[in-house]
Amino acid sequence: MLYKFIDLFAGIGGIRLAFQPYGTCVFSCEWDVKAQETYEANFHEKPVGDIRSVDEKEVPDHDILLAGFPCQPFSIAGVSKKKSLGREHGFLDDTQGTLFFDIARIIKEKQPEAFLLENVKNLRSHDKGNTFKVIKKVLEEELGYTVYADVLNAKGLVPQNRDRIYIVGFKKKLKFDFPEIPKVGPPLRDILENDVDNKYTLSDKLWKYLQEYKEKHSKKGNGFGFGLADLNSYTRTLSARYYKDGSEILIPQGEGKNPRRLTPRECARLQGFPETFKIVVSNTAAYKQFGNSVAVPVVSLIAEKMIHSIENNQLITQDIKEERSEYVNT
Repeated sequence: MLYKFIDLFAGIGGIRLAFQPYGTCVFSCEWDVKAQETYEANFHEKPVGDIRSVDEKEVPDHDILLAGFPCQPFSIAGVSKKKSLGREHGFLDDTQGTLFFDIARIIKEKQPEAFLLENVKNLRSHDKGNTFKVIKKVLEEELGYTVYADVLNAKGLVPQNRDRIYIVGFKKKLKFDFPEIPKVGPPLRDILENDVDNKYTLSDKLWKYLQEYKEKHSKKGNGFGFGLADLNSYTRTLSARYYKDGSEILIPQGEGKNPRRLTPRECARLQGFPETFKIVVSNTAAYKQFGNSVAVPVVSLIAEKMIHSIENNQLITQDIKEERSEYVNT
């Protein structure tokens, strides 16, 4: 069976890539103009802009909703006031003014069979745990979905230490297990280009500054500073700020030569994007885009598990339900 899915907060389409083997994307949304350029070059469609202006009734019907949404705090001020006035209050009200609210209103209107949400691992502890608590209550209690959440590290599939939280939901009470990620993944050297332009090598001035910065913080007992990568292991997490100085992931180049930044193509490989993926923007924009994206192989494994759960149609028992509820609350 082929599924229809939508791609919200689409970025450059990393999550979409993982789901394309199972169906067709019928709607995409991404506000960043440069990310839209990359998305259009690779998927031949330009995403709609600001999700806040999207009418949920106009979103095409779909089976699966995908969203790598930003993390924002929710206010629970006003709850007691509403109750004192005898007004109905739902947790969905708490999310108004945040971008999660836009996901929730689309789920509420279109009732997809399943969804996958992706975020930074700190979503669990964000705003003293309130953010995740509200998200869970909206998805489970107000929208009626069976929800699973887990933090997975991509380093067993790509040479990068990258923890992200994934939230999976089903309209039915379906049994679902997150994939097992291998403990040991490919080494960094496997994704490096052979001939790299000298423009990626750090200038003497920048390299001197980074060394002095690290030494200053080291004396204070802090671990701040550049990260010189081990070619036989994995890197630190690639972030959207990589364009600034590349300091989080520097590639050693041997005696007498300053280390260098990753190239945009190496960043794409670090995130598991295929070689056919087109990079059509400036290096600065490309670094931001890959730093903001997902590790595609991780999402591919989740997608496979989600489709298996839908097609297997095995409902959870009461025991499993209690165990899952206890886990998601963690």
